[in-house]
This record gives sequence, structure tokens and C-alpha cells, in this order.
Amino acid sequence: MATELKDLTKRSENYSQWYNELVVKADLAEQADVRGCMVIKPYGYAIWEKIQHILDGKFKETGVQNVYFPMLIPKSFLSKEAEHVEGFAKECAVVTHYRLKASEEGGVVVDPAAKLEEELIIRPTSETTIWNTYRKWIHSWRDLPVLCNQWCNVMRWEMRTRLFLRTSEFLWQEGHTAHATREEAEERAKQMLKVYADFVEQYMAIPLIQGVKTATERFAGALDTYTIEAMMQDGKALQSGTSHFLGQNFGKAFNVQFVDKNNQLDYAWATSWGVSTRLMGALIMTHSDDNGLVLPPHLAPIQVVIVPIYKGSEGLAHLDSKLNALAARLRERGISVKYDNADNRRPGFKFADYELKGVPVRLVMGERDMAKGTIEVMRRDTLEKEVVPFEGIEDYVEKLLEEIQQHIFVKAKTFLDSHIYPCDNYAEFKERIKDGGFFLCPWDGTAETEAQIKADTQATIRCVPFGVDQSNPGTDMVSGKPAKFKVLVARSY
Repeated sequence: MATELKDLTKRSENYSQWYNELVVKADLAEQADVRGCMVIKPYGYAIWEKIQHILDGKFKETGVQNVYFPMLIPKSFLSKEAEHVEGFAKECAVVTHYRLKASEEGGVVVDPAAKLEEELIIRPTSETTIWNTYRKWIHSWRDLPVLCNQWCNVMRWEMRTRLFLRTSEFLWQEGHTAHATREEAEERAKQMLKVYADFVEQYMAIPLIQGVKTATERFAGALDTYTIEAMMQDGKALQSGTSHFLGQNFGKAFNVQFVDKNNQLDYAWATSWGVSTRLMGALIMTHSDDNGLVLPPHLAPIQVVIVPIYKGSEGLAHLDSKLNALAARLRERGISVKYDNADNRRPGFKFADYELKGVPVRLVMGERDMAKGTIEVMRRDTLEKEVVPFEGIEDYVEKLLEEIQQHIFVKAKTFLDSHIYPCDNYAEFKERIKDGGFFLCPWDGTAETEAQIKADTQATIRCVPFGVDQSNPGTDMVSGKPAKFKVLVARSY
């Protein structure tokens, strides 16, 4: 393991290769046999389970209930909302037949007699099938709001893929709500963005910029898309979650009408919102270093690993008694612990492995430590070691985990803040964007200017950020026209 760790490409040499290698070497995921898909391994899935569990609880606190809808969607459903089908048409995987048969050569072929009457789409997202169902559920204002979420997989046929960041099939949650009024729907869309932002900052220790997408960048079929944008260590943006105000577009497309309080017919107002396993990519790229993963304690599958150093079975027996008891006391405090007394790997191998996997705290005790009443503590975020008294170690570790959580957030926040640059000079922008960063620029509000920036620099307008004074946005750096907004521009994943 120590040799493998040395082989990990440095971030400064090739950030993309460092990421790809780390995902595999840290045992998070690997490429599947199906092109563009991935196998999420137990250690990677344990992180995703924590993300899922915490977010699921937060959704339910807002009144959301979980549901499940079919993976297959009739093709005709997608054509009912024009912008929606246009946005996803190029990414759709289509099921045309329902049976195979043996071929003369001994293999299998599609049975031409088993052609479907209507082709089915493997869901790229579920607005269409859910709103077709909502038509059966919603008749009166008393039936509203409908607040549903599903945890599932989706398929978007990607040509260029990267583990967790962009795969053809990925795991996510998609919330879909229906409301009696525009105001309620808009408020729900903003509320769910805040749920995402609070989770990402408090649990993932990733600082964010929140804002609203431009018309060009928003979700297909939405009136507004709200976004959380994170900055990776190479200065690129990663869209980490979105919440969409869909207006009455899907209500009208699927004829979801209800009788309001004034006994008038109206169409339901909609939102949808989602985060995916892309959050795993954000977690890796925001915090990790040249030695491997750095995981925030709030999401680490193993928060503390305890490794005994011993000679012979008698020495291990004495350490086992003391350290198993310590592990139990830590678990009573809700801390996830692994006591690794296995004799099939040397201590140096174990140290390198847990360092690569980003375990926040490592405790090591040898027979001499036990005699002295001390234990060695190493924190993964700084790689600092210290020897501390064994008495009271539970309090020390509990406090240290929170200190690490806060430290890695502050470190990432300092990096983000120092890489946000006001800029209104296009020549300067084109030169500096190559090195990454978020640029706060005046924009005239036109799609033409937005397209010009993308064509010239491969950068996009990430959002119109919240909390930025828009009273005097200045002059557009591309067109020279009066700006309508100050926007955040960056290259992205």
C-alpha cells in the first residue's frame, strides 16, 4: 500500500489524473463493464448512504414523503413538454423490444416480433411520468400541496464520462412537488435549495455560492433554476445541487387541474429538485490531498481507527482488552470506530491504507504506550501526530473530530474567498480564466454575450449570485452595453 500511495499522481502535476486514480485507489468506485457506468464499491457506497440518510431526514422535516415511480417512461410523455424533451432528447436511452431469442450462431439477438407498440425511455428525470400520475391525485385545493421525493437511478447517455462527476447512469434523489399557488411553489424551490446548501456546508464542509441560473443554463422546462456552486481545488466550478421552479408548465402539459378556494379551475404549480452521486466527486476534489482522501468526520464511514502495535499473542491480548473497551466507549458516543488488530497486515501498511481512505483520526497504542498510560493520535487533515494521556481520550477524540470538521471547512472557505475575482476587462478575463477561479463580471443579460464568453473561453455563467449588490452592475465587458447583473463566471465540470 505504501508503494501504491507513492504512485498517486500529484495534484500539481495532473489534477484530473490525480482524481481518477484516487477514486479507484481509495476503493470508492471503478468502471463498470457497461461503457459510461460505474460500480460503487462498499467504502464509496457507505459515504453515499450517509449522505442519503442525512438528506432524507432533512427532506422529511419539511413534510416531504418518499415514493417510487417506474424507471421506464412512455416516449409520448416526453413530447408533451416541448422545452423538456428538447433538453433531454440527445441523452435518452430508448427501449424498443421486450424479448431476445437464440440466434443460429449460438448467441442471442433481438426478436423482431417483440417490438414494443410504444417505445419506452429509461428515465433521464421523472417530471413527465410523475405529473401524469399527479393528474389522478389532484382534483381540489384540499389535495395540495403534494410533496414527494424518490431515491433512484437515472440514465443520461454521456459520451465523455468520469467516475461520480459524469456517468451515463447515476444515483440521485429527485423531489417533485405540486402547489396551489405560484408563491407556494417558488418558496418551496428556494426552501429546498437552502436544505441542500446547509447540508453541503455543515456536513460536507464545502463552502458554496448560491444563485439563480440564466435562461440558457436553467433546467429544461423550468422558469427558474436555483443552484449551489462549489469550487474545486483546480479553480473549476462544480454544480452541486439544483432546485427548479417549473411554474405551470407541467401542470398544463399533463392537464393537472384543481378547483381552488374560489371554486375556479386552475393548473397546479410545480417544483423539482435534486442532488446526485456527483456530491461524491465534490467531496473528493474539495478536501483531498496528495496522500489520498480527506473526509469530513460528519460523513466519514470510519471516523476513528485504532491500531495496536504488539509483539506476540500475549502483548496483543493486553492491548485488546484495553483498546476494545475504548472502541466500545467511543461507539457509545455515536462515533464510528474500527479496531484493526488483524495480523495479516503490518502496521505501516495499515497506516498508509487508512490515510489513503481519509479516516479522520488514527489512534495507535503499543505496549510501551500502555505502560506509560499514553496513546498516539494522528489527525488526517493536517497529518499532525501527538502523544496524549490515555485517560480522558474519549473526550479528546470527540472534540478533535469537531475541530477537524470545522478546520477543513475554514480551509476550503479561505480558498474559495481568495479565488473570487471582480473583473470587467474581457482581455484580462480571457487570460486569467485559464488558471481557474470564480469571476464576478457585469453581464448585459443577453444570450449572445453569454454564448460569446463560452465560445472564447469555455467558461459559462454559473449563476446570478445571491447576496451581491446588483444596484449598479456596471458595463458588460464583452458587448460594452449597460449590464443588468453581476454574474459568476467560471470553467466547470
